[in-house]
Amino acid sequence: MNEWIDRAIALGGYTALDRKYLEQVLRGKSPQEMLAWITPPPSVLNAYFAELYQKKGPREAMDYLLEMSEAFELFQKDPSFEEVKPFIRLNLSGKAYGLALLDASGLGQIFAQVEEPVTPALLWELALIFPEYLLATYKGRIILRPYEAGEVQRKEALSPLTDRLFLQDGTQKWVSYSQEDLIQELAKQEVETLLWYGSKERQLAVVIEEEAWNYNF
Repeated sequence: MNEWIDRAIALGGYTALDRKYLEQVLRGKSPQEMLAWITPPPSVLNAYFAELYQKKGPREAMDYLLEMSEAFELFQKDPSFEEVKPFIRLNLSGKAYGLALLDASGLGQIFAQVEEPVTPALLWELALIFPEYLLATYKGRIILRPYEAGEVQRKEALSPLTDRLFLQDGTQKWVSYSQEDLIQELAKQEVETLLWYGSKERQLAVVIEEEAWNYNF
């Protein structure tokens, strides 16, 4: 039981003054019951996430979500707005979306409260919120993953607004200041692997990797 109490004090919003209280309320409960008791409610999780995002940035906010997901077993493969487990709420153009992590790698999943078509515009809108991440649609799901670009080996101008970068690991990264122009240039090429969408420093990006990406849901 002490392990659960220490976790509640370290991450669950309780303080050392609550130790005796926690000893009383957790006594006799199963591990899953204790976990459910000390897990912060969605309002607390969202408030801390938003504060970290605003004051420190999206990477720090996502690191917090990962820490909480590991501590309170919040990883979810099939999250929904029924909210069996807490998740992060996002508002995009007045529409409600949720964010939950899939596993300890930091891989995330974004899901809509009301099903919407997933378009490049939507993925780029999400990429503006998380500029250090890439987004793709996989098996009908929106996947979010951390991304660090490799070294650029060669650059090719496709239009005045769009460039194609060839990276050291064989990845191609297409960058543009125009959504329409980038979509038009991509349409000229047959792509067999996933398109990963990103946005950073006022540029939209699409990353194309040599190897197919997969995840066992």
